[in-house]
Amino acid sequence: MNPVLTIVLGITLLTVVGIAFGGTFLLRVGNGSVPANDLQKTFFRAGHAHAGVLVTLGLLVAVLGHVAGASPAWATGGAIAVLTAAIFIPAGFFLSVLGPNPQRPGPMMASVWIGATSLVAGLVVSGVAVLAAGITAL
Repeated sequence: MNPVLTIVLGITLLTVVGIAFGGTFLLRVGNGSVPANDLQKTFFRAGHAHAGVLVTLGLLVAVLGHVAGASPAWATGGAIAVLTAAIFIPAGFFLSVLGPNPQRPGPMMASVWIGATSLVAGLVVSGVAVLAAGITAL
């Protein structure tokens, strides 16, 4: 496996601790210890869920590319793009509703769209790289 990707995956595994801590934040929001309006509650849940799912998907994409024997450069690039989405999408959900009582998402919502673009690009690159490795192995 590409050493850069190995380092990124190690860092990613450590970020799961932060995602778990985010779960405790959601519990405090849910029980009223942290004041939040309905928009904030919805966006906090979405941010937390996307973080967990996208980190898991990024790890899976990285390992799948390696196991399939895909081009290391393409597999690494695709996996890192998916993991980048795991930063941008949750950040957009959380940061777009900061403040005492927002009525609509703020400009940081653009981060969700940047992350979505990174996610799609990473999945296409990784999918094509794994497909090419499979075809080459025939």
